[in-house]
Amino acid sequence: MSFAQSRTSRRAFLAAAALLPLAGREAAASTAPPRNAQDYYDRAARLAGDDPVLLALVKALTPGSAMAPVKAPKPLRIFDNVAVVSTGFVSATALLTSQGVILVDALGSPAEAEKILVPELRSVGVDPAKIRYVVAAHGHGDHFGGAQYLADRYGARVMMSRADWDLVAAGSPANAPARDLEISDGQRLTLGDTTVTFHHTPGHTPGTVSPIFPVWWKGRRHTAMLWGGTNPPTVTAGKRTYLSSVLAFASQMRRAGVDVELNNHGLCDHGLGRMEELRSGSAGSGNPFIVGHARAQRFMKVMETMMRGRIASDQKTSTATPPAGGAASPVLSTRACC
Repeated sequence: MSFAQSRTSRRAFLAAAALLPLAGREAAASTAPPRNAQDYYDRAARLAGDDPVLLALVKALTPGSAMAPVKAPKPLRIFDNVAVVSTGFVSATALLTSQGVILVDALGSPAEAEKILVPELRSVGVDPAKIRYVVAAHGHGDHFGGAQYLADRYGARVMMSRADWDLVAAGSPANAPARDLEISDGQRLTLGDTTVTFHHTPGHTPGTVSPIFPVWWKGRRHTAMLWGGTNPPTVTAGKRTYLSSVLAFASQMRRAGVDVELNNHGLCDHGLGRMEELRSGSAGSGNPFIVGHARAQRFMKVMETMMRGRIASDQKTSTATPPAGGAASPVLSTRACC
């Protein structure tokens, strides 16, 4: 065997060894078929192990969970071309390109956009005047509230799925942006040297959108996803829609080679904690948002398993049965969190 072959074999062995913890957890989590909701929750916990990212997701999807108020972190460049501004509750993610900025979510109001988003973007070297697109991941006010301010001040175009433009129009909430660009499923948006692919992932709302896009860390390219809405809807049919979105998006992630996980609510995925790890240097020379391909898929598997538990719970208690005389909306979330 040549030296090159030996080195290749050793790399293959190490790669296989690195996957053993995942394989072991998946095997342990599937030794017996789930019988009830708690079986699914227990299985998700075993898949999560001691991973703080996955444990945060389990907590976020546990029935009755709520996000406790936290202090807003300072803004941070989490990648060479990605900056995050957060209120503690919700985050806006700025993707920097050679021809301007694509902003995913815009905080909760014009005041937050003016007093938090704009100055904090500037503080990490992002010029808000270069925002070309504001993408509302879904149609809740904490995600689109500052969009019209940015459109009026900087001429940014506002993007949302058709279903969630309709959701916003039906509710006529304060601070709603004027209807602008619609995001279709699988649509690609290219700005300068960067292309973002949008996938419809209905569940949290009828038209939740989750993007996949390239990020750079210390000059090396990675592929990120941002899950557009975490909290599941109330009715069982909506949870089934959510589950279908999880399965479809996991497949899209696999094909795209996603190895970075992001969320617009940093408490749902230990995102705020990872920001502090990166800021303090406690993560070493690595980036805690780079989770790798296997762990990114495990993230989706935990989400899938928790959703199956939520559906099983509904089936047992029948609390999500639509009222007589008409079917309930299958994909509306009753609280605008996560």
